[in-house]
Amino acid sequence: MSVGPQNVCILGATGSIGQSTLDVIARHPERYRVFAISGATQVEKLIQIALQHHPRYLVVLDAAAATSIAAALKAAHCLTEVLCGADALIAIATAPEVDAVMAAIVGAAGMPATLAAAKAGKRILLANKETLVLAGRLFMQAASASGAVLLPIDSEHNAIFQSLPESYREHPYQQSLTTAGVDKLILTASGGPFRTRPAETLASITPAEAVKHPNWSMGRKISVDSASLMNKGLEVIEAHWLFNAPVAQIEVIVHPQSVIHSMVQYRDGSVMAQLGTPDMRTPIAYGLAYPERIAAGVKPLDLLSIARLEFEAPDLERFPCLAHAFAAIAQGGATPAVLNAANEVAVEYFLAGAIRFTQIPELIAATVEQCHAVSDESLEALLAADQLARSTALQLIGRWS
Repeated sequence: MSVGPQNVCILGATGSIGQSTLDVIARHPERYRVFAISGATQVEKLIQIALQHHPRYLVVLDAAAATSIAAALKAAHCLTEVLCGADALIAIATAPEVDAVMAAIVGAAGMPATLAAAKAGKRILLANKETLVLAGRLFMQAASASGAVLLPIDSEHNAIFQSLPESYREHPYQQSLTTAGVDKLILTASGGPFRTRPAETLASITPAEAVKHPNWSMGRKISVDSASLMNKGLEVIEAHWLFNAPVAQIEVIVHPQSVIHSMVQYRDGSVMAQLGTPDMRTPIAYGLAYPERIAAGVKPLDLLSIARLEFEAPDLERFPCLAHAFAAIAQGGATPAVLNAANEVAVEYFLAGAIRFTQIPELIAATVEQCHAVSDESLEALLAADQLARSTALQLIGRWS
């Protein structure tokens, strides 16, 4: 462990979560230091981050990008060391100097380094939900065995974490929700940009429309997931593993204002909720400082200006991705990994204009039906299921075109 400021490794520093993490850290230089960062294709942004925060290491996956960044930093007399490759991601996530790892790489690509951090016993700020969707059992077992501290950063899971009894949120696998006095976990969903759009027009949705989330500033992939309600489906799977929650004790309700981030309903009739302005810096600051509270730079919630809070049931016929996620949990094994991989392919091709918005859930359902993956006992089996699902989804798209 470091002496002085805590060393933070940010996996996915150029995305919205990474940028918000850097903002919170910059507000508390006496408490936190950016030790290492990673990114994918945004070379200029990575260079800017390195020049501003002076991390010891910077990791990219592309060799040409690594060479370009290294040359730019050398010219600017910046001492940050540029590394390349998936093994380098694991190296910075498990480095002895690292106190906390912000796991914010979108998609299955972030899973190996996050799992390695869990095995290394790190304090993990988990913003990569695919890690739990793909390898929930293995990840939770690794965290338990190593003593890793797991703090959910997704606003919904962070809200549930805050609303659970302290003993349960820190050790959910030592008892059950029922014995902790909890009836159910209630995940809230904004409903996305197409909540009230006529069903007959959903097939004509464009990528530009789908990435415009009404409440949150997010990346393109997660914005499409929110529009299809698959993001909420992935969050259901994540909650299942994070909180040792049977699917029967997880409920999703649509809350368009995104003010109540999620709730916990107790046996005695009480409902504990966490409210706040829609800004990811709140859960990030909570995760960095837990169990303390620090300033996050977030505007205080003004309930009078909001005036009302609305709730409704999700429409599973118009947005079947959420139903597919619940079914994947029930089927178990590697099915959630297959679901996630199929969704990643579907969203990629939708954003490229190759398939329609309504074909996203169709592709997911068809892929899950064809991939009879049952084992989640090893990382190799899960990765094999992931690859099988991707190849199957691509074959299905080829038949459609």
